[in-house]
Amino acid sequence: MNTKLTLSLEKEVIEQAKSYAKKTGRSLSELVESYFKNLTEKTETYDDIHPKVKKLIGIVTLPDDFDEEKVKEEHYREKYGL
Repeated sequence: MNTKLTLSLEKEVIEQAKSYAKKTGRSLSELVESYFKNLTEKTETYDDIHPKVKKLIGIVTLPDDFDEEKVKEEHYREKYGL
């Protein structure tokens, strides 16, 4: 169930966030929800991750049919001529 939330932010921050959301094909609501989920997620595996890397969590969304092994294989083929 979705609930409305009102936030007060600097105008420039809002404009930058709108631009980023548009470029990534996401809504501001999706970005904020993803941020809050990641912020409040309690996972022990994140304890040893550098804070700068933690900030990147949730930024990239991959399609459901994304094949990580296929992408790695293509990358290695291009890089090493395999």
